[in-house]
Parts: sequence; C-alpha cells; structure tokens
Amino acid sequence: METQELHRGRLIDHIQLVVRDLPASQVFYQAVCAALEIPMGGVGEGYFWIDELFVSTADSPAALGQLTGRHHLAFQAKSPTMVDAFHKVALASGGTDNGAPGEREYHPGYYAAFVLDPDGNNIEAVYHGPAQRSAESVLISF
Repeated sequence: METQELHRGRLIDHIQLVVRDLPASQVFYQAVCAALEIPMGGVGEGYFWIDELFVSTADSPAALGQLTGRHHLAFQAKSPTMVDAFHKVALASGGTDNGAPGEREYHPGYYAAFVLDPDGNNIEAVYHGPAQRSAESVLISF
C-alpha cells in the first residue's frame, strides 16, 4: 500500500463509490484522471483510490455490502483542452456521453463535459476560465 498524505481543512475529507465492476471502474477512472493529470493514489484488494476518491467493491468492509447510489462528481481541469481530453478518454474507457464539451451558462468561462461512469455516476470535468483577481473575488481562509 502506498503512503497517503493527510490533508486537513478541506470541505470534503473523502468520497467512497461502491461499484459493481471494480476492474471496469479502475480502467475508467485511471484514464480520465490521467487526462486531468491526477495521479492514482493506490490499489488494494477490492479497492483503489485517487486523492480523496475511494472506489471499492460491495465486499469491502466499509461498503457494508451495498452499492452507492448515483452521484455527481466534478473534477477541476486546467484548460478547455483538458476537458476535451477527459471527455474523449472517458468515452473510450467505458463511459457514456452525458454532455459534450462546451461552455455552460453557470457562469462566464464555465467549460465542462459530462459522462456517466460504468455505474451511472455523472462525472464532470470543468474549467472555470482563467483566474481573475478583482474586487468581486473573495478569498476565504480557515
């Protein structure tokens, strides 16, 4: 097992997805995370993790024998090109199109793509546009 780095002060500590077909999910998540330059964290018997995303089988002690329901996870991308690459490799790695790459009306510069993973989770890659410093920006620190 690889060493994990502990991060304190985050909104979300970790998310667990319990999936039907762990090998299919591993192929999918390794591909999309590689496109987003997010390294795999590690692999164990019946599970793998990427940063704070933990994916396991229903046999995992933490899963209590139950699959998780449908979730929406959004990964940040560093550019629109990265969003495009995410979408392309997701479809080639077992994902289903749920929204082609393009600008969305959520806010100016919101460029995203959506796919369903092998278990039907809505997985998004989003680029929020170039960082801008202005009087409208607020930095909150804990």
